[in-house]
Amino acid sequence: MAGRRYVPRTQTPPTRTTVRGGDVRTPAAAVPPQATPTTTHTRTYTHTPATPLHLGLTLGPLRRGPADPTFRTTPDGSVWRASRTPDGPATLRVTEHGDTVRAQAWGPGADWFLARLPHLLGETDDATPFEPRHRLVAQTARRRPGLRLTRTGLVLESLIPSILEQKITTDEAYRAWRRLLHAYGEPAPGPAGQELRMRVMPDPRTWSLIPSWEWHRAGVDNKRASTILRAVKVARRLEEAADMAPAAARTRLELVPGIGPWTSAETVQRTHGAADEVTTGDLHLPGIVGYALAGNRDATDDDMLELLAPYAGQRHRAARLILLSGVSPQRRQPKMRRVDIANW
Repeated sequence: MAGRRYVPRTQTPPTRTTVRGGDVRTPAAAVPPQATPTTTHTRTYTHTPATPLHLGLTLGPLRRGPADPTFRTTPDGSVWRASRTPDGPATLRVTEHGDTVRAQAWGPGADWFLARLPHLLGETDDATPFEPRHRLVAQTARRRPGLRLTRTGLVLESLIPSILEQKITTDEAYRAWRRLLHAYGEPAPGPAGQELRMRVMPDPRTWSLIPSWEWHRAGVDNKRASTILRAVKVARRLEEAADMAPAAARTRLELVPGIGPWTSAETVQRTHGAADEVTTGDLHLPGIVGYALAGNRDATDDDMLELLAPYAGQRHRAARLILLSGVSPQRRQPKMRRVDIANW
């Protein structure tokens, strides 16, 4: 059973709640796997997962919206990821073949990407201490097998989009991320750059040179832009946090003005696969957790943490499963109005 892919009998359409939980659909052999030509510039790696793996659920939190230029899924079930590694830009393509995972990588950072593939696929994620304490959590865990917590080891690529998501709608943040990457990123190495129009995010220096009016056109206010500029100035020190314990990493991130508990938690959940780092200060999460576990749609952060207390050490995993259940309170007011500051 090791590494066997989970294919649900029926699939309900993803919702905003499940998408936040990392619900990314990877077609199960919708078309035969396409062979990407292997050249002298292509690195390959084959990995056999020790436990069942669901690529979409594991890598889903890395996608920032359905049109994220750094993340693609293709009809053959492949997941593509473009990143800026310590060795340079790289593109990764991951496909499942029976009980094994085959990866191909391109670009200067290809070897770095492949060396860390088991971490990216959650191989170091230990879910054995996790024990469902609520029926909803237990049911979702059974219905969503193969969920692992990814560990990217790349701080800025998770930190910057998390800063963009501060205090605004996710749609606005996704739009800003896309616009900035298409304007200042670079084409992803290998076939993804041209065929899939994927982009690698800018390096710290390029981020620092983006003029103020371009931030404005992307819908990013001065507060968030200034936070990103402060972060890229100390990029090397922030990237060192990937080798720290999650709590210590959050402390280092929060030394940068404008980065608080919400942003640091959203970052280390992806960079470290941090099973216990639950997001606080969120507009919706306490109400979703409170409603799902106790019927309390008006739950506060304190209420949420009390409900998640039985999952100490695994609170983020429990929150992910709650989101993936799709259970959430109905809206009592219209969706937050989008404000496009580029029109000011």
